[in-house]
Formats: sequence, C-alpha cells, structure tokens
Amino acid sequence: MTTVDVAPVDVRDPAVLALVDALTAELATGGYTEDETFGYTPEQLAASAVHLLGASMDGTLVGIAGVELDDEGGGELKRFYVAPAHRGSGVADALLEALVAHARERGATVLRLETGDAQAAALRFYARHGFRRVPRFGPYVDSATSVCLERRLDDATPPGVEREGPAPA
Repeated sequence: MTTVDVAPVDVRDPAVLALVDALTAELATGGYTEDETFGYTPEQLAASAVHLLGASMDGTLVGIAGVELDDEGGGELKRFYVAPAHRGSGVADALLEALVAHARERGATVLRLETGDAQAAALRFYARHGFRRVPRFGPYVDSATSVCLERRLDDATPPGVEREGPAPA
C-alpha cells in the first residue's frame, strides 16, 4: 500500500503550478464561463494567506489544497485538486484531514467552500466528509452555477453521519 504524504508547499514550485494549471484547465472544460470560475491564480495564492498543502505519493506531487482562515473563526477551502490518475486513492481524504486539523488548531469552527454544480464527484466527496449545502455567500451570491457548502468543526456529529432534520437550503 502506498502512503500519502501531506506537507505545506510553495505555489512557486513548478509541480504545484502544474497542478494549479491542471485544475484551471479541467474547470474550463466543464462548461463554466469565465464569470463562473472563482479559483485563485498562482499570483493570488502567493499574495494571500492561504495555507497550501501538497499530497505526494512515492515522491510525486499528486494533489494540492488550501484553506484561507478569517478572523471570525471560519475558513474557506481553496484550489482543491487531485490528479485524475490518483483520485479514489485517499489523496483527497488526506488533504482534507490535514486542512481540517490546521483550521481547528487555529481556532476555526467552520469551513466553507464553493464548487460548481457540475462537479458531481466533488459534491459527493464533500457530503461524505460532513459538508452541507448553505446559501451562496460572498463572491458566489450571484453565480447560478455555484454550490456553497459548510462543515461545522465544533459539531460532534462525525462526517458521513446524517444529522437529524433538514440540511440548510
């Protein structure tokens, strides 16, 4: 069994840039217009406070993900991507677990994210990890293709277990 190693990465690393570019290209082929794509460019990532992690298998970088924390106890996942050949291998799980741990250690009580309505695999992944739909927020409010999700980090309900009552609309 191959293990997944997760560690902070530098957005200027060519291997990281290749994954950022691959994510951008994949989203561009998903039918979204430029106005419906909200990901940070490498320059925006470098200038932001995003804690960017990379996942490696056998010494090869195969995934990236970041979280940007705010001063109110929240965070937003940014640029979450796993190379297609490594999907379903636990890479995304390892990245998310590391980001959740990072956010909790810094006092965050909620994580949010935006993904596109055509990202069925991403929506299933996040639901499996305890994320629930919430009303669109911030720059996504007017985007008809945006799906916003949230996971409470202070909730005792384990990921993958349905809470009683309806999920937020």
